[in-house]
Amino acid sequence: MGKVKIKKKDTRIDMTAMSDVTVLLLTFFMLTSTFLTKEPAQVTIPPSVSEKKVPQEKAVQILVSQQGQVYFTLMGGTIDNEGTKETLATENMRAEVLEYALKIYKDEQGKVVNLTPEQKKKFALASSFGVPMRELSGWLKLDQKSMDAYLQKKGLSLPDDNVDFQVWMKAVKQVAQAHGFGKDLIGGQAVAIKADRSTPYKYVEGVTANLQELQISKFSLMTALTEKEG
Repeated sequence: MGKVKIKKKDTRIDMTAMSDVTVLLLTFFMLTSTFLTKEPAQVTIPPSVSEKKVPQEKAVQILVSQQGQVYFTLMGGTIDNEGTKETLATENMRAEVLEYALKIYKDEQGKVVNLTPEQKKKFALASSFGVPMRELSGWLKLDQKSMDAYLQKKGLSLPDDNVDFQVWMKAVKQVAQAHGFGKDLIGGQAVAIKADRSTPYKYVEGVTANLQELQISKFSLMTALTEKEG
């Protein structure tokens, strides 16, 4: 009796469906991910048991380094333009803040800071800023790598740069009011202070004192969540 030949089955696995799922997952994570903003100073925020999240929109984050250097990071926000929701990109917000700051500095201090259109564009693209107004033009003349290095060494130093700190915050307030979320800023719903756990309190106190002078008496302190003790 002859041998019965068993037909070999094809061992190839069709990966089409798996590839489709992989692409869908990658697309989902790309669209929903929040990218970290590059900061001029690395800080380790203190722990807390508070579960209340700091608002990520319509906000200004004030970063205080261990050495007391102060920086600003502006976040984009959603505005209601005649009933139509629009997103205020962070680049647009920075550009507007810069224009207001230059005007306030001129009106209050009688000093003019001349910037070229290219320098203004570089400022709008900067993730963080925090140099005195008198050094702004020189900072924006540098290449990106040198700008980052300069910012890490400088920053605003309070109380020496109180005037500059208040000029920038006044500009932020005016932009917020112009776009309809000034109440959030003044009410403390859109101001967050981020400081290292080893930053001396006097540096944070310098920031809060300036905010109070600007009638911003409420703000959020950014902390890392820790488990509550049972």
